[in-house]
Amino acid sequence: MTRTPVEQLYKEAAFIAYYFHWQQDEILLMPHRVRRQWCGCISDIHAELSADGKENVFEIR
Repeated sequence: MTRTPVEQLYKEAAFIAYYFHWQQDEILLMPHRVRRQWCGCISDIHAELSADGKENVFEIR
């Protein structure tokens, strides 16, 4: 079993918390795969809302 690097874990948690306002414990208890899926969904939503061709600086994949 491998662990998610701490820096990446915090980045993912901050990303989800910023957009969905979920609690830290709720996010950190998610399996890595699930957190990454939510980050992907949020990135897709953000891309759709800002379809002006600018770089999506909030994208986490």
